[in-house]
Amino acid sequence: MPDNKSANISPVKDFLAGGFGGVCLVIAGHPFDTIKVRLQTMPTPANGLPPMYTSAFDCFKKTFVNEGIRGFYKGMAAPTMMVTPNYAVLFFSYGLGKTGVSKLMPGELTPVKLFMAGAFAGAMYTFTICPVERVKCLLQIQSGKAAGQGQILYTGPIDCTRQLLRTGGIRSLYRGLGATFVRAIPQAGLYFMTYEILKKAFAPADGSGLSTIRTLTAGGLTGIINWVFMLPADVVKSRIQTAPEGTYPRGFRDAFPKLLKAEGVRGLYRGIVPVFIRAFPANAACFTGFEVAIKVLDVCAPNL
Repeated sequence: MPDNKSANISPVKDFLAGGFGGVCLVIAGHPFDTIKVRLQTMPTPANGLPPMYTSAFDCFKKTFVNEGIRGFYKGMAAPTMMVTPNYAVLFFSYGLGKTGVSKLMPGELTPVKLFMAGAFAGAMYTFTICPVERVKCLLQIQSGKAAGQGQILYTGPIDCTRQLLRTGGIRSLYRGLGATFVRAIPQAGLYFMTYEILKKAFAPADGSGLSTIRTLTAGGLTGIINWVFMLPADVVKSRIQTAPEGTYPRGFRDAFPKLLKAEGVRGLYRGIVPVFIRAFPANAACFTGFEVAIKVLDVCAPNL
């Protein structure tokens, strides 16, 4: 759990609190995530034609006009259904990572050690989050006009999962696994390291613990800092997971140079506006939800 005392790790508490934090993140951030994915995966316009979306605001407006409020929550069922085990794996793995690092390198948990523990959590998290994000991204880019000339390809996450398994097997569901590793390992390392540093910096001198406002601020800033560095890898992952079969046979090694050649460095930062707008409230909600859940569990079930 997010503190520098790796000795007191409760797997059950980490599971429950991490899951609750993840639910808070999804509820607060999914609409912005939908805009981000649509911007990241829109096709390159033909010569002389305007792009599908000219900006994040244009994407927001078209989504609202064509699909209403529900359009912003497309694909939400998949991460919501999986968020508890996913974030349980992420936060619990981070706790295990800190324990392992402390045993291998005794002493204070420095930023480098925290990054290593977070990277371990990211590696474990990849296996659970990859299929969820594959389904989520496919549902998010699906709209009445974009999906099969007015035909909805997937009626929901279960139907999408079933179709992927039927047409391509488990490999189809895990498309983008390599790109997810490339993103998740350094992302989780940076994520937890940044939060620990900010949490320590914001801690009151009297040792009374962070207030809700300070926890929200630390979590929100963590999200923004994290996405500054990790957005390019996320763009490549989204492209791979939503592209037609065979578009990127070598995964990240094909998608990254193709995207860079076609759109330049700017293409690697598609969706940056909704990402930054989403990053603060979503991650503030996640870490605050986690910390609140831990405090409640410590009071209600101290021996859990």
